[in-house]
Amino acid sequence: MINLHDIMETITMIQDENLDIRTTTMGISLLDCADSDIGNSCRKVYEKICRKAENLVKTGEEIERMYGIPIVNKRVSVTPIALLLAASGGNPVEYAKTLERASQTVGVNFIGGYSALVQKGFAAGDEALIRSIPEALSVTDHLCSSVNIGSTKTGINMDAVRIMGQIVKQTSEVTADRNCIGAAKLVVFCNAPEDNPFMAGAFHGPGEPDCVINVGVSGPGVVRAALSKLDKSADLTEVADLIKKTAFKITRMGQLVGTEASKRLGVPFGIVDLSLAPTPAVGDSVAHILEEMGLAICGCAGTTAALALLNDAVKKGGVMASSHVGGLSGAFIPVSEDAGMIAAAEAGVLKLEKLEAMTAVCSVGLDMIVIPGDTTAEVISAIIADEAAIGMVNSKTTAVRIIPAIGKTVGDTLEFGGLLGSGPVMAVNQVSPETFIHRGGRIPAPLQSLKN
Repeated sequence: MINLHDIMETITMIQDENLDIRTTTMGISLLDCADSDIGNSCRKVYEKICRKAENLVKTGEEIERMYGIPIVNKRVSVTPIALLLAASGGNPVEYAKTLERASQTVGVNFIGGYSALVQKGFAAGDEALIRSIPEALSVTDHLCSSVNIGSTKTGINMDAVRIMGQIVKQTSEVTADRNCIGAAKLVVFCNAPEDNPFMAGAFHGPGEPDCVINVGVSGPGVVRAALSKLDKSADLTEVADLIKKTAFKITRMGQLVGTEASKRLGVPFGIVDLSLAPTPAVGDSVAHILEEMGLAICGCAGTTAALALLNDAVKKGGVMASSHVGGLSGAFIPVSEDAGMIAAAEAGVLKLEKLEAMTAVCSVGLDMIVIPGDTTAEVISAIIADEAAIGMVNSKTTAVRIIPAIGKTVGDTLEFGGLLGSGPVMAVNQVSPETFIHRGGRIPAPLQSLKN
């Protein structure tokens, strides 16, 4: 039974606590667009995206007006383009330009899927697409790219890791005149999920339906507001219970939006990604939740434990609110997108090594971290390898989205604007792992992969 208290609580969450639906993402399969002629393939890709996503933005805006719930982004994800390139050959950037044109036609904020899945090795089209990423992201504005280089089942493809260090560096260099924005739209995964609605890692996996709607929720501000009302003498069991109850309410809203969008667009509802995705706005920070639990500042001793509690409670609360939970689901820690993380990094308390430890217990990984522009490709590759190892061994998704700030050093700031915020340039251990990275080959899958 709906009562006045529930209604007023929801209004307060939206108006005062930054509750929003971060994204409605339409996943579109492009497998039926494959063609031996790249021109024909691109034409089919453009036509299918425009046909399927024609009403996506309009429908999102109608739902916003109907329920009063902000939907920050409307996005599209597509089949990894490397799969189409395998059939067509040609210049992969043609696909990038096609996806950009389609995104502009349908009016979405981002389109993801300029991707390759190379966790066990390179198939036809994979390496060509990966090598084209710097150019593709430099000539487009809405395109996002991802590469999966490892999994618990397969181990880590270290040849791909070596190349991706170079690609991240090159992508920053070719967009240096635009605050290195290209690297902010590129993510390197281990155990990438096929149904993730969040950019830059969204792609529509080969195991997904022809077309589907996935929803990503937000709401760190709501969780922080709830904790701020809790007595400071409350123990951590009470803290966890309160977070669970709050995550339930946030996820129910995502379920509502997803179900309504599915009905109106006539496509299946996929999943709710119940992640706590922060923004640079004051009061919408995961770091501030951890501080509300009792930490002096995010990054001090105890941060990893507090984050583990938060992540677990979010998952437990969210799974009760929706039968179809997927994507990444947990707490995000993107430094440049989180006001509390930015402050902690600027204060010198939150360091890269601590962030790496935190990624072992939360969603995703080293996200939106700005590093000195002179960092070598080998060091970047080694950071990717470290993060992939955490994901591989712990059977979880990890990822790296780091931005070498060309021409900047520790203490400087890189401004992105919008949801991407701004990031302080963080110190990186510059001792070279060159010999290790250039060995190549594969890091074998861990023993827990043998579950059959």
